[in-house]
Amino acid sequence: MSVKTNGQNLPPNVIKRSWSPRVWVGCNFPGWIRLLARHKFDVDWRHMPIAAVDSLVCAGNSVLGTTQRIIYSRSISQTQLEKPPIFILGHWRSGTTLLHELLGLDDNHMFPTNYQCFSPNHFLLTEKLFTRLFSFLLPKQRPMDNMDLSWHKPQEDEFALCNLGIPSPYLSMAFPNRPREYEKYSDLDSLSPEEKKKWQQAWLLFLKAITYRTAKRLVLKSPLHTFRVPTLLEMFPDALFVNLVRDPFATYASTTRLWRCLYQAHGLQTPLFDTLEQETIDTGKRMFQHMERARVLIPQERLVELRYEDLVRNPIEELRALYEQLGLENFERLQPKLQEYFHGKEGYRPNRHELTTEQRNSITNHWLPYFERFGYQRKTATV
Repeated sequence: MSVKTNGQNLPPNVIKRSWSPRVWVGCNFPGWIRLLARHKFDVDWRHMPIAAVDSLVCAGNSVLGTTQRIIYSRSISQTQLEKPPIFILGHWRSGTTLLHELLGLDDNHMFPTNYQCFSPNHFLLTEKLFTRLFSFLLPKQRPMDNMDLSWHKPQEDEFALCNLGIPSPYLSMAFPNRPREYEKYSDLDSLSPEEKKKWQQAWLLFLKAITYRTAKRLVLKSPLHTFRVPTLLEMFPDALFVNLVRDPFATYASTTRLWRCLYQAHGLQTPLFDTLEQETIDTGKRMFQHMERARVLIPQERLVELRYEDLVRNPIEELRALYEQLGLENFERLQPKLQEYFHGKEGYRPNRHELTTEQRNSITNHWLPYFERFGYQRKTATV
């Protein structure tokens, strides 16, 4: 079932939870004010009450953030990432969340959690208490795909940057009807040396903070990192990479649904979605081009390219092969956890999407190199 808003079908739990806090509720106050000012405070009237509440909470975040820095700054700065991270790359809705959860089951790995990414300013102080007190604020399932959700599940580190007040393309979710800002923070290539250094320092400090108490190999997932491979290698020359790919028709349809859900759930405007489809096409094309150029920079033994369809069809063997190629250890200890994970997902069914002939033609024309590179069929009616 879905609910139609501005001509688009949205899942009903997005509409029902319109009262809930936006992801920006974890932002520090200066970052929050910059976000509002950059978009000329263009908040729809019906979103003003929750924006006012967010403003108060963001002020509290700054106070708690200052306290955390006073207590932990020295310890965090001295923390080292002892093992090179694993980066999960790939387009949105290509299975990156699934793989993030699977690799996170390994006791040798750690990952940024939902709470850490949505409260990056003070999670060392508040995580244990606040995740218990405010568990009711988090939906039980993600609205875009009905996957289980909790404060302790893996999350994209890009959301932490947003809430630390660092520019990110994801900030466009707050004002979906205004021109997209911060697109240069996708690949980082056009940043000034000062801007790039500030981004790197903020991101690395967050990674050190989540590593401070538990020194394990980090597993990091963000589709935007697919644009940033040169910078990732500059910072972590021995990093490991997994690039996930999926049928382009399914990827496009699921991605447009994702952004509709996120704009509706976290925006400060009632979204019109008037440029969404073209933006999805253009971004996917640029992402593929960036990854093709970056592939030659990664040593073959440190890059695995994995089809989502293969992962879902035979997850144990695909993960076994991934571990072997990347030189990761103790897969036999992970295997029972994988089996238990999939046993608990037996009733899960992914969403199905209908695409028009016009949409399929546009996807094929613009993403043709992707079809050819990964061997996907160009004729699909339902995904």
